[in-house]
Amino acid sequence: MTPTSHEVTQLLLAWNEGDKQAFDRLVPLVYDELRKLAQSYLRKERADQNLQTTALIHEAYVRLIDANRVQWQNRAHFFGVAARLMRQILVAFARERGAQKRGGGVQRVSLDEAMMIDEGRGEDLVALDEALDALAQFDARKAQVVEMRFFGGLTEEEIAEALSVSPETVRRDWRLARSWLRRKLSGEQNDGA
Repeated sequence: MTPTSHEVTQLLLAWNEGDKQAFDRLVPLVYDELRKLAQSYLRKERADQNLQTTALIHEAYVRLIDANRVQWQNRAHFFGVAARLMRQILVAFARERGAQKRGGGVQRVSLDEAMMIDEGRGEDLVALDEALDALAQFDARKAQVVEMRFFGGLTEEEIAEALSVSPETVRRDWRLARSWLRRKLSGEQNDGA
């Protein structure tokens, strides 16, 4: 049975209020979605990486438990945070792997290449992470939209709900952020978002 957004939101709110059992009831409800999110991330990773889906989920789970300072708003907010945590885990893993290889082994790719998820192309998470951090300095919301959509797999409506903006604002932010990131990843100068 697929949990409703309302069920997930109610458990998140109970967890906010200190109900430790709410998190334990929440995890089985969101595990399949977390697995899909982790698999999506790992499909975009290089073929020679050895991080497994379960390991990524468990590492994110540990960090979510420690995220007791977060005031959960709803399902979309939860998956946005989960997406950010998985991104951070994978970037740290990629940096560590790059540091172990002579010359770092880092390969630059364009955002267009990185976004071709279905074609199974690898991406340079480190370069994308740095570009997203740079975008966040100019426009944090646009960076959040990219993170939630590209990494989190959230719909425009879910992102709009999580960020308290309209779906049209999310579409506009997505278009502008993609353009900005494309220029940044290709080495062109950016004057702002």
